Amino acid sequence: MESAGQVIKCKAAVTWEKDAPFSIEEIEVAPPKAHEVRIKLIATGICRSDDHSLEGKFAAVKFPVILGHEGVGIVESIGDGVKDIKPGDKVIPLVAPQCGKCQCCKDPRTNRCLTRLKRQFGLMSDGTSRFTCRGKQIYHFMNTSTFTEYTVVEEMAVAKIDDNATMDSVCLIGCGFSTGYGSALNTAKVHPESTCAIFGLGGIGLAVIMGCKIAGAARIIGVDINPDKFDIAKELGATECINPNDYDKPVAEMILEQTGGGVDYAFECVGHAETMLAALHSSHFAFGTTVIIGASASTLSFDPMILLSGRTLKSSSFGGWKSRLEVPKLVSDYLAKKFDLEKLVTHRLPFQKISEGFDLLHSGKCIRTILKF
Repeated sequence: MESAGQVIKCKAAVTWEKDAPFSIEEIEVAPPKAHEVRIKLIATGICRSDDHSLEGKFAAVKFPVILGHEGVGIVESIGDGVKDIKPGDKVIPLVAPQCGKCQCCKDPRTNRCLTRLKRQFGLMSDGTSRFTCRGKQIYHFMNTSTFTEYTVVEEMAVAKIDDNATMDSVCLIGCGFSTGYGSALNTAKVHPESTCAIFGLGGIGLAVIMGCKIAGAARIIGVDINPDKFDIAKELGATECINPNDYDKPVAEMILEQTGGGVDYAFECVGHAETMLAALHSSHFAFGTTVIIGASASTLSFDPMILLSGRTLKSSSFGGWKSRLEVPKLVSDYLAKKFDLEKLVTHRLPFQKISEGFDLLHSGKCIRTILKF
């Protein structure tokens, strides 16, 4: 492309400091260096983790920053040494990079990558940023930074997807859908005829329900204080839904009573210590598995005896998927209609209305809002 090797000026939503409103700015995006890829974004989802970062709940996030991590786009140019990606490819930037060479990447028990974990959060591997605005360096976010018309990511943080993929709702595979769906299939390994409880019926929680249904769970209980989400939860596979505010006893106690001792699998998709404990206590004392998915900056405290009886407590990052290998497969499964991402999309807005998208998130009136560039 004619822009290859050149600085690109484009629009981006810059967050200058914690709790500051999004500012639509003209930024400069530098060309990709060795083993880097520059991407023209087509669409991006709004995820609760973006909101938590905006609020300053995660110390690793540095300001000023370009947030966003659930995108899909087309490769504009590549740096030296990039082997498997070329300009014009449809791609998904990856929040969970995969170098393919480190101890973790080679181990089937994890989808973490030591190479990325050893690098400074918010900067590329050489310790610099590819974004500038008003003469100032702007930090990257979660290896992706998708709230911009163009972004630069490392080769290990991008997955080439099917050329037939739609460049819209498929962006949800970049985070929310894959995280929830994989937590059921890969992390918990939900078995047929099992019982499951899902705490939090946002995009991730609903994706967990989809995974539990495909795995053959017999009873899927959705838990949320917003009853407006119950219909879609049931449409996607929940057999029943519970609003904790409707009862005068703890929701975990209600679930224990209704399931005869607790569920086989409990999933926490909110990111609150209180719901993490509720999920843990709602699992069967002898063999229940609880999976924590929601990101939280709070501290979790509980009596270890609750685990010594036989319960298992796990966490799930990006649903356990080996990103570069398995994101393309998930896109292919979507194209084969094995799951319906459209069920998770309630709103679509032009990118410039990003603040309106976050207002919808705060209101609880949306599941996923997709911003179109």
